[in-house]
Amino acid sequence: MAEFDYRAHGLEPPARRPPIPGGGPQTVAGILDAPLRERPDAEALVGRHDRYTYAELDREVNRAARVLRDLGAGPFTRVACSASNHPEVVIAFLATQRLGAIWVGVNRPLAPPEKAALLVDCGARIFLGDPEMAAQVEGLRAGLPALEHVIRLEPGKPDSAFRRALGGVGEPGRPEVEIDPFAPAAIAYTSGTTGLPKGAVHSQHNLLLPGAVSRALGTYPPGTRHGAVLPLTILNLMILGPLAAFQAGEACVCVDRIDPVGLAGFVRDERIGCFAGVPAIIHDLLTHPEVRPEDLATLDKPLIGGADVPEAFRELYRERFGSEVAIGYGMTEAPTAVTRAEGRAPEPGLCGAPLPQVRIRILSEDGRALPPREVGEICVAPAEEGPFAGVYTPMLGYWNRPEETASALAGGVLHSGDLGFLDEQGVLYIRGRIKELILRGGANVYPAEVERVLQEHPAVAAAACLGVPDERLGQRVVAAVQLEPGASVSEDELRAFCGERLARYKVPERIRTVEVMPRNAMNKIVKRELEPLFAGR
Repeated sequence: MAEFDYRAHGLEPPARRPPIPGGGPQTVAGILDAPLRERPDAEALVGRHDRYTYAELDREVNRAARVLRDLGAGPFTRVACSASNHPEVVIAFLATQRLGAIWVGVNRPLAPPEKAALLVDCGARIFLGDPEMAAQVEGLRAGLPALEHVIRLEPGKPDSAFRRALGGVGEPGRPEVEIDPFAPAAIAYTSGTTGLPKGAVHSQHNLLLPGAVSRALGTYPPGTRHGAVLPLTILNLMILGPLAAFQAGEACVCVDRIDPVGLAGFVRDERIGCFAGVPAIIHDLLTHPEVRPEDLATLDKPLIGGADVPEAFRELYRERFGSEVAIGYGMTEAPTAVTRAEGRAPEPGLCGAPLPQVRIRILSEDGRALPPREVGEICVAPAEEGPFAGVYTPMLGYWNRPEETASALAGGVLHSGDLGFLDEQGVLYIRGRIKELILRGGANVYPAEVERVLQEHPAVAAAACLGVPDERLGQRVVAAVQLEPGASVSEDELRAFCGERLARYKVPERIRTVEVMPRNAMNKIVKRELEPLFAGR
């Protein structure tokens, strides 16, 4: 495989190259090999329009790799995708991994300017999208100098451009590419405190480790069919859905509906046993009058993440599944979860004990390890004992952001930017977010990103975005603005302005105007003094 210049892209070359224990795959490129040998005719990947055995999936991935190679994809070429959950997304992802290319998921709800910013930042050469997303990106081509090809994915249409291309390559076999499991394989974008997106870069090793740990822990019984409900263009969901299923030799079902009736139909008809969701999705699934208990007969304790969990939801979950909601803590940069608390009564800030591949360190501002119960920054390092000792590797850094990479990986640990403490048993509790992340129904909203957009409006002199508690979504996005002298603008106008530049879930639901922003001695806005503006409805 070609050499990659890590420093040129603001990344840190891997300091260690530990194998993943347990006899599983060491590369995503080889993730189908064991099931291919052991059960080639078993179902592997299912969607609304398609159904593949492991043998059929392997052939389709090889065809997709040939199509992408013919378009110029090779080692480290960035291939971006924005589409709803269908098998074609998974096939394209696996094809990039067999080529040694770098996958870039682009979430569909992002506004066109947000999508353009990601595509420019990563230098995507190929974009795969459903008709709506492809049309959006075609309209942005003038500002995307690196982009050479826009390919339409049209699930259910055998004459689509992508399907025709797949059918035209015959049986090409697997690409003859030497895969380095520690080289860049995927970029997952997460907004930072600057309000601009940052691309966390992961290796194929990183993408496989969570599934290997899950399998070692026996998280899912044999025969469990995995659902992919949340967007597969979010890298963590590709890891928790298809990759975890394939590592276990089970089937992954791509679910393209999250409304309760549609989702219940998928669970019933495809016998889905598990999926990663957010409280709002599970709440609606368990309370909708048209969803019958027998529709969910196969569903066993879905994984909940991405949002604070209200007590009312916990009670609903206990009643249906007979257990506490499993609480965890994770990051895009990890990737996925690094702690878990299962079967424990809720406590303020409880995140659980470290998973077997990691240890959690709490560090002071000057890098000192802090004793139990003392609050500092939550940092993640490889486990020092057990079967996964030394196996964990953090992200390779932030794409083209050397300073942020150096800060996030300083001292050989992954710095989360979150505040918390460990108790005497090593259980993690979170106490605040340095980055002020708002968790709205499982979606990450960074206040700085919303504030940056609000302050682009000519009438706005200053803006402050914050999250307010919500029983169903965990938090809702609200904002306060200070206007320029003599300026006038309505709340509806500001929300419309944001809606043109931000994904819908990031647009503040309420915007209040203040004469003067409350500030401290360092001229920073004191957001807690703005909270009373949003009390009640």
